[in-house]
Amino acid sequence: MSNGMLSLLIVVLMIVLAFKTKRSLEVLTLGSLMSFIALYRGNFLTEWISAIQKSLSDNVWIFLLCGFFGCIIALLEASGGSRGFERIAERYCSNPRRTKLASFLLGTLIFVDDYLNVMTVGICMKKLYDRHKIPREMLAYVLDSTGAPICVLLPFSTWAIFFSGLFAKEPWVQTLKMEPMKAYIHTIPFLFYPIFAVILVFLLCMGWIPNFGPMRRAYARTGRTGVTYGRDSAKYNILDVEEEDKGNVFDFLLPVLALIIISTVTGDVFLAVIACIGICFVLYIPRRILSVADFTAVCTRGFADMLPVLAMLLVAFTLQKGLAGLGLTDYLLQIIAPGLIPQVFPALAFFLVAVLTFTTGSNWGMSAVSIPVIMPMGAAVGANVILAMAAIISGGAFGSHACFYADATLLSSQVSGIENMDHALTQFPYVVIASSLAFVTYLIFGFLLPR
Repeated sequence: MSNGMLSLLIVVLMIVLAFKTKRSLEVLTLGSLMSFIALYRGNFLTEWISAIQKSLSDNVWIFLLCGFFGCIIALLEASGGSRGFERIAERYCSNPRRTKLASFLLGTLIFVDDYLNVMTVGICMKKLYDRHKIPREMLAYVLDSTGAPICVLLPFSTWAIFFSGLFAKEPWVQTLKMEPMKAYIHTIPFLFYPIFAVILVFLLCMGWIPNFGPMRRAYARTGRTGVTYGRDSAKYNILDVEEEDKGNVFDFLLPVLALIIISTVTGDVFLAVIACIGICFVLYIPRRILSVADFTAVCTRGFADMLPVLAMLLVAFTLQKGLAGLGLTDYLLQIIAPGLIPQVFPALAFFLVAVLTFTTGSNWGMSAVSIPVIMPMGAAVGANVILAMAAIISGGAFGSHACFYADATLLSSQVSGIENMDHALTQFPYVVIASSLAFVTYLIFGFLLPR
């Protein structure tokens, strides 16, 4: 059996186990160990530990960013600022539909970065969902669906900058004779997966389509018990008690607005997060909302609250290294190559990138690896270049949205205070609908658009 086939079997086994056991960290750890056993045999443990260390050093920016986001969430709650915001927001969010629509609109407005989107909207809306007895699974789905899907649809985001930079290096794209960002803007009408994902979550928020599958069961549980999260998620909500009816809304709004504005102006989310914590210090300490000791303790607790998602990210990054070593990408490319004809190429490109990002949990990393391989193949068969670019971007957005161990999915469940697989399972039927529609639409447009 080839290493490529073995890597695919490992991925299939992981997905089956994850859906069967509803566990993420354990399944990821098993999958990463299996990939390193296949690669290194008796020396797998040494190589696996080295890969973990390398994953940690390569992605320290992400780990620190997530941890500091946890500090901000804890500070806003401890100051009472989040309660002040809730009192103001309750004037509009007077019923479940308005509450869901508000979270959708906030998710579309904070489009600079998917991490910033998920964390900020989650901070704003979690308690309001509880107040109106809306399952936290619904909140996580809205956060995840307005993260990467919204970011790729607007040319002012980190996603647009990243993909336009990758495509700028491709000779096929250079034949368009336009600036990289202008070429990216031309792909936006054809980003079918993000478009369908956003439409679907909007329809669900408005109640124009019914809940079904695991999401329907989550609503039934909340209606029956009054608790907005499942039994397995209780451990994330031990300190989630009703706050006193006090708190200044400006203690919430000023740090959050600073976070968004600084990130937008500088393009540096990490700088914005550090500045936000500094603003919290200046706001809270002189007014004795928190003492210096309390401020430090709250930051420490907030950082610690993010440890579950950080652990899953670390193991997911290690798994990516194992699957890459086994040649998963090359194996899937060999499978798809015989079906390459111009009209079908965009649909196949979407399918391939979607599968790669879903199996590895790496949206940007896998896009960076696959674009230099897929784009020359599209040029060779004479496909439509704009449609091919859009298909690749859509596939990356799918991976970020759908994979149960992708960073955006992990963050959405963590900030919503629920078990990761509870989120992954409840959103899965909607992901399948959006991706199926996108695949069919790419097939149709592959025949309609000129080459």
